[in-house]
Amino acid sequence: MITLFAVLTLAFILGRLTGSPAALLLPETATQADIAALDAKLGFDKPPLIQYFNYLGGVLTGDFGDSYRQQGTSSMDLVMQRLPASLQLGTAGFAIGVALAFAVVLGIHLSGRWALRGVALGLGAARLAVPDFLFGLLLVLIFSVSLGWLPSLAGADPLAIVMPAVTIATAQFVVYARLLDNSLTTESSQDYVRTAYARGERRSTVLLRDVLPNALLPVLTISGIHLGTLLGGLVIVESVFAWPGLGQLMLDAVFSRDFPVVQSGLVVIATIFVLVNLAIDVLYGFVDPRARVR
Repeated sequence: MITLFAVLTLAFILGRLTGSPAALLLPETATQADIAALDAKLGFDKPPLIQYFNYLGGVLTGDFGDSYRQQGTSSMDLVMQRLPASLQLGTAGFAIGVALAFAVVLGIHLSGRWALRGVALGLGAARLAVPDFLFGLLLVLIFSVSLGWLPSLAGADPLAIVMPAVTIATAQFVVYARLLDNSLTTESSQDYVRTAYARGERRSTVLLRDVLPNALLPVLTISGIHLGTLLGGLVIVESVFAWPGLGQLMLDAVFSRDFPVVQSGLVVIATIFVLVNLAIDVLYGFVDPRARVR
């Protein structure tokens, strides 16, 4: 609750610092009287503290306000309409990136082919050096324009998610690959691992049964943070591929000073962030019994 309250307060303050949206909502021919009338209608003629308490009162009763751009439409309804698309894209990219990192790193550690580690992490670092918008445009140029294999923009074709999901996944890959590799390397030097090898146990058994669970904790911590903030970071990818998600909606709302939509979107993202991290804390107890509350 404290996190959500802080998000609401910060969103309100930052929004008001940009001024009233009335001048943007009205045509260029609008007079100062027209702007003042719209300010009064939207409540911007009241002192900031009164506006703040009115907004909090609305939130507590489930009223997040109507969109300034789409009068009569709840800002939260607009956010919830776009949320499934962002969840679909973000979850797909996150899952592919994490799965790829686990497959590559575990494969290297199980096989002992350490030369491949430098190649995999080097390629991942090279991908991370390329901005998402440029990487997405390169994918469009190759697989859509040149080869014609995949649609370049979101639409009814289910394959439209492939390129944006790959853009997200490849950026996620190197983060989790490095983290998991470092954790496995650190845990593999512990006494309990040497003892297991001294008992004659197989490398794969020791790695998967003993080392991996202990190496997962830092990965879970970072994944909770990344997954919780991923929705807010999809703006660039959604813009490149015209994906009808929450990020694109909030970007348009920021430019048009549609404060209710921005605030509703931030509340949803903050709520997801809190819930994801709560789930990670619960998962800790299953992965490592030492983390359980006694």
